[in-house]
Amino acid sequence: MDIKIFEKATFFPAGDQALFMKMGEGIDPDLNAQVRSIVYLLEKEPLEGIIEWIPGYCTLMVVYDPLVIGYRDLIIKLQELEKRQDEMTFPPPMVIEIPTTYGTEHLEFGPDLQSVADHNNLSPEQVVELHSSIEYLIYMIGFTPGFSFLGGLPPQLATPRLENPREKVPAGSVGIAGPQTGIYPIESPGGWRLIGRTPVKLFDPQRKEPILLKAGLYIRFAPVSLNEYKQIVEEVEKDIYMVKKYPLERVNDNEG
Repeated sequence: MDIKIFEKATFFPAGDQALFMKMGEGIDPDLNAQVRSIVYLLEKEPLEGIIEWIPGYCTLMVVYDPLVIGYRDLIIKLQELEKRQDEMTFPPPMVIEIPTTYGTEHLEFGPDLQSVADHNNLSPEQVVELHSSIEYLIYMIGFTPGFSFLGGLPPQLATPRLENPREKVPAGSVGIAGPQTGIYPIESPGGWRLIGRTPVKLFDPQRKEPILLKAGLYIRFAPVSLNEYKQIVEEVEKDIYMVKKYPLERVNDNEG
């Protein structure tokens, strides 16, 4: 995947040990690719003094040790990486398949499926078909450990958040909020409209890699029956379940 470069990044301090590198404004796959290209270069060639980095939609927060590298020196280093963006390409992106039981199979898992359908003048079955028909880019991880903010939701499914958020949303719940969809990795409060649930653990502190997903990967939701859901739960509990992964063949039209 080639990188489309917009204007040069701007930099802002974030306290005395971090800075923001801002590529532009909005939720855009090309802007996000710029963010991920810097992350990719940092992973390949770590800079002395950098403690961690946190990618966003169009920003990158870099946490650093000011006793090792100063604010202005760090900006110079990041600007040098920025100049190399148009010389690089990403490795082929991978898709992770997320088995999901929708509210059409089990109402408890998708209590808001009907409201999403009604809002968009669709049937629940059409909502499921559309939602599971494409690959979604993972723009960033945040909110709770492993929560993935996904881009590419078909515009026919865009639905406002709940007016009154739930105090508890079960782990694995798949929801829609405005033009986005996502998965709750742990039980938490939330106002997204729930349309299904996955048995896959997106966050497990006992795993070598606690967070299953990361920015730059793609997700595809695969509808499964309630019986299949229960079977996968057993496999997950025995630690024998393997998520399906495969290369992305093409970028969705609604990803730009």
